[in-house]
This record gives sequence, structure tokens and C-alpha cells, in this order.
Amino acid sequence: MSSIGLGCVTFGREIDGASAFAMLDHAFAKGIVFFDTAAAYGDGASECIVGKWLASRRPAPGAVTVATKIRPPYEPARILEATAQSLQRLGVAAIDLLYLHRWDATAESPEALAALDALVQTGKVRALGASNFNRAQLATALALQERHGFGQFRVVQNNHNLAVRDVSADFRQFCAEREIAIVTYSPLGAGFLTGKHQRGVEAGSRFDVIPGHQGVYFHEAAWRRLARLEAVAVRTGLTQTHLALAWALHQPGVASVLVGGRTTAHLEQALAALAFDEPELFAELGAD
Repeated sequence: MSSIGLGCVTFGREIDGASAFAMLDHAFAKGIVFFDTAAAYGDGASECIVGKWLASRRPAPGAVTVATKIRPPYEPARILEATAQSLQRLGVAAIDLLYLHRWDATAESPEALAALDALVQTGKVRALGASNFNRAQLATALALQERHGFGQFRVVQNNHNLAVRDVSADFRQFCAEREIAIVTYSPLGAGFLTGKHQRGVEAGSRFDVIPGHQGVYFHEAAWRRLARLEAVAVRTGLTQTHLALAWALHQPGVASVLVGGRTTAHLEQALAALAFDEPELFAELGAD
């Protein structure tokens, strides 16, 4: 994994194929070789775009890592069907990293975990991951996998930024002890940390396109953290975007941070933030 991963959630939903290709080309040229998509993104449109890019650019074997996700319920037949559909859309023989997109009670079914293990054993999937699982949910799934002799989840992907934090110190220690890589997403809180939604939801934004995001961020703790970010930005003369990205990109125990967007300028912002390392400032920003 590259320390910055390209989140492909906007592909086919907020940007078209040509703009997505520009993002993919720019990311690859800058050494960003971890691409993250999902069957749910644009109802498969994102996977199709990534697949067309792979077919067009033909990166060398192993040069990029492509992750995708399948939706619940996680029933054996549905797992196999969803994976086959993702393989077809991506145009690949094997998925590098396959996540369960979010926790669901069916993720604790031995039959579902057996189906996931079979995908690895037959070479259709190289590694398994869990997305949007808390520590208890991940621990339960891992224990079941171990009990039945199944291949275990090797990567976990959770939301983590200055406003909303789903990767605690305890969670990081748990993953480190089990050699599970942590991937985080939404370093800007889907735009919340830029401050642009303080006077209402901006038209065409993620919070407008997917109103469910509003409940994740529009609460007292997140607004308080945003106010601290604004104060530090004013004092230092640095932008809120730069500070929020830098904080997320320098969190300990995180293997990769997914950065999305609509233009290559968004990737350049992340690359600049990666080069900015100020531990004392990050501690101030993250204090609660």
C-alpha cells in the first residue's frame, strides 16, 4: 500500500470517466498505487471506470493494488455472485483486497466466512478486509475465522479524521497485535472540515448527494473540533484543508489514508500535507 490511497467513490457519481482517468493517471505518476473502490459506488460505475483504466494503461503485474467492497447481507451465494460481478466490472482475474463494506450480523456466520475463505483458496481474492467494523465486531469475526481454520481479515478500513474518529488507540493496538493493517478514509470529513457547510449544506456536495452523511458529522463534538481547527488555521496562517489532511496522514499505526476528490488538485493537496509533519501542532488539533 502507498501511504496515500486513491479513494474512487466520486467516480461515475460526482465526476465522469475522463475526469476519473485524469485522477488515476496523476495518482499513479505520483506514486499512489493503492486504489479503493466498491460495488456500491455509483452502483458499480466506479469499478467499471477503474477496470477500464486498468485495461487501457496496463500497469505491470503487482504495480497497483485494487481494493473493492461487497455489500450485506453476507450470504454465501450472494458473496460469490457479488465477487463475480466485481471481477467482471474490474476486468481482473483476482481482486487484490476484498472488504465486507460494513458490519452486518451475517458477517458472523461461519458459512459466510467459509465462502470468503474459498475465494482466497481458489485465487479469486488475494486478501480479505473488513470496513466499518468496531473492535468488538472485528474481534468476533477474527475469532470465528480462527476457530474454523479460515483465512483471516488482514486489513480494516474505518472513518478517521479530526471530526469523527473510528480508530482509537485501543483499536490500533488490537490491530497491531494481530498484524492487521489499518486504512482510514475521509480525512476532510467529506468536506465538513473545510467549514463550507456551516451556513447550510452546499449544493452538489457529498452531504447533498448523500444526506445520510449529515448525521455522521452534524453534532456537537464535530462542530467543537471544527472550531478548534479554524482557530489553529487562523493562528498559523495555514488552511483548514492542509491542517486536517496533515493530521490524518500522520496518525500512528495507519498504513494508508484514502484521499478522493474531483480534480488532480485534491491529490496535490494531500501530497503537500504528507510532507508537512508537525507533531506538536497535530497533538493540539487532536486534543479532546
